[in-house]
Amino acid sequence: MSTAGSSHNPRPVSSNTTYALAAVAVVLIGLIVFAAYKWSSEPPPAVRNEGYGPVREAAVQVSTTPEGVIRLGRPDAAKTIDIFEDPICPACGAMETAYGQELAQKIDEGKLAVNYHLVTFLDPQSKSKDYSTRATAANLCVAQAGSGPVYSKFHETLFTKKQPSEGGSDLSNPALATIATESGAPESVAACINNGAQSEAAKSAAAKNLADLDARTGNKAATPAIYDGTTKINWQDENWVVNLAP
Repeated sequence: MSTAGSSHNPRPVSSNTTYALAAVAVVLIGLIVFAAYKWSSEPPPAVRNEGYGPVREAAVQVSTTPEGVIRLGRPDAAKTIDIFEDPICPACGAMETAYGQELAQKIDEGKLAVNYHLVTFLDPQSKSKDYSTRATAANLCVAQAGSGPVYSKFHETLFTKKQPSEGGSDLSNPALATIATESGAPESVAACINNGAQSEAAKSAAAKNLADLDARTGNKAATPAIYDGTTKINWQDENWVVNLAP
C-alpha cells in the first residue's frame, strides 16, 4: 500500500491486549485507508531541477562506513544530511523523483553531502521476499567501487525508473547487476551483485540503520526520513533542499 511513508512495528504484543487491539485495529484501518486515499488523490510533488539528472562531478566521492552507511558528496561539503530509505518504499521513490535532481546539483556544488541509511523492513512486501536486502547489497557493491557519479546514477535509477511496487514483481540480482553496468560500474561490481557478496553486510547495515532510526523516532520508524543533525526535515515542503543549502 502506498502511503506518505512506510513504517514498521518491532514490538511484540501481549495476548492480554488482544480485544483492545481489535478495536484499535478498526480505527487504524480507517486511518490507513484515508492516508492511502489522501496520498493517491493529491498530485505528487513537482519535480525540482528537471533535466539535471544524477551527480555529474568527478570530484564527488562515495564511501561506506563500517556500519554500512553510504556517504555521497565532496570531502569538503558544507553540510551532511542523513536520509533513511527502504528500496521498495513508494514514498521514498516519490521523494527521490521530486527532489533527487535538486539534491544532485547541491552535491555537485559542494553545498550538501548525503549519508544514505538503507533499511529493509519492507522485504516481506516484495515478491521475492528479500528485494530490499538484495538492493541494499547492490548499493554497497556499487558504492565500494568508489565513483560518486556512478553510484548516484545507480541509486537514482533504483528509486525512480526501476523501483518495484509493493507486492509486485521485483528485480533479480542479474537485473540489478545490469543496472549497475549501465550506470558505469565495472564488471567486478556486476559480479559482486550477482554473487550476493554483500548480502550479510547489507543485513548488518540495515539492522544498524533501523536501530538508529528507531532511536530517533521512539520506535516509530517510517521512511523516507531526512535529518539535518538531530532536526527532522519535512521533505514534503517543496523548499526543503533550498532551505538546507541556499
